[in-house]
Amino acid sequence: MTSLSIFFPCYNDKGTIASLVWEAKTTAKILTDDFEIIVIDDGSTDGSRELLSELAKQVPELKPVFHEKNRGYGGALRSGFKAATKELVFYTDGDAQYDPRELPILWKKMLPGIDIVNGYKVKRADPVHRIIVGWIYQQVMRIVFLLPIRDPDCDFRLIRRTVFDTIELTSNTGTITIELVKKIQNAGFHFAEAPVSHYFRIYGTSQFFNFKRVIATLWRLIGLWFEVML
Repeated sequence: MTSLSIFFPCYNDKGTIASLVWEAKTTAKILTDDFEIIVIDDGSTDGSRELLSELAKQVPELKPVFHEKNRGYGGALRSGFKAATKELVFYTDGDAQYDPRELPILWKKMLPGIDIVNGYKVKRADPVHRIIVGWIYQQVMRIVFLLPIRDPDCDFRLIRRTVFDTIELTSNTGTITIELVKKIQNAGFHFAEAPVSHYFRIYGTSQFFNFKRVIATLWRLIGLWFEVML
């Protein structure tokens, strides 16, 4: 039986993370008897870590990992991939804009010869300005990095853990999603894609959409291009 690690990066997601953990447990039990749930709390200040400590007493499969300081989205993902011990690793964000109950859609696509199943948003549920910026970012990244998937910004992924025996991730920011996809592609692994739903954020605020962070991300993407494309 195939084993499964599910993990969520969490930064100030107290309003959503508990329900995601319960939904992940219910979904995982449909797919396999051998699973773990990991939440990487990236230095939350809204009580998320206290909530996770209590939740771990109720959900024995839950393994919280606490960062004393915020390491950024990339740092949280790297911790999650490192902590995962099962054959397949699924992750999505802790803000509930994706539904872990749709994991079986990816699971069905994880056939022999496939190493990663990447979701793509059927319809983005965000304010208009984020939809426009997100679409431009998606198209530019696909062209500039010659990416093999339609939605590299979709953080709803199922990956064979053995992939991480081959690739090494270094990004601490949101650029890790591009780094992840490109390094998996460069290593010769095989992709499949599946449509998934996207929902409005009901708690907290985006950590990405401010001018300073966007400029910093663009600068890091330039460095990443030289690393993975030359």
